[in-house]
Amino acid sequence: MLSLALAAGLALFLVLASKVNGVPPGGSFYDIFPHGLMVSLFLPVFTFAVLALGVGIARFWRAEASGAASGPAVAEAAHDALTLKYLDGGHGQGCNEDSDRFTRERRAVHHATFYGFLMCFGSTSVATLYHYAFGWVAPYGWLSLPKLLGTAGGVLLVLGCAGLLRLRLKRHPAHELAEQRPMDLGFIALLGLAGASGLALALARGSGAMPVLLCLHLGAVMALFATLPYGKFAHAGYRVAALLKWAIEKRQPTRLKLGSD
Repeated sequence: MLSLALAAGLALFLVLASKVNGVPPGGSFYDIFPHGLMVSLFLPVFTFAVLALGVGIARFWRAEASGAASGPAVAEAAHDALTLKYLDGGHGQGCNEDSDRFTRERRAVHHATFYGFLMCFGSTSVATLYHYAFGWVAPYGWLSLPKLLGTAGGVLLVLGCAGLLRLRLKRHPAHELAEQRPMDLGFIALLGLAGASGLALALARGSGAMPVLLCLHLGAVMALFATLPYGKFAHAGYRVAALLKWAIEKRQPTRLKLGSD
């Protein structure tokens, strides 16, 4: 499904780009794809992905959660999610990879991937605010907040995905589900491609390579959005919901009546 989504996204943007006669020297992305066109293409896909994932998490919550969320429970769940607490192996020494030796490498590359993605999303969000609230139209300078967030986030995303891919390829067969392997590798590659193509696109601004790199980047992002509720990405939302469920349950009186008889 990932490969089909990526192929469809690339085909769409390459066909659209083929209608462009050329990019003027120093031109921007909007000389290839107008801002309104990109919004009309991405907004429906992104909205569908968020709604589909939200419906799934809401169903999980209704089926599994017990009790109302309090402020302390929400704070604890947020802390555990943002620090990736449970990737320490339960003992602080990390996880097993290709042997019985514990390593914290998985937690480190997850951190890079997670915060790299958040920074890239933050870059897009700030750029959207600039465009609609202040009328500041892209492209933005290298020292602007969207560019700083996007560049740092892209670097972290690429490094994190490269680390995840390396760990996934060398993992001991006993530590994995064989049927999960294609989905894991496809998702990591797609996420890394989105980050790498974004960085390359920023460096190629105004050059002859920009149209092709823009199509590659937009195709990868479109495929990522389209598969978001159905691939490995969805585990992040469910994990946060599960952490909140656990934080709520810890604060409830025990129902075990040990020693009562």
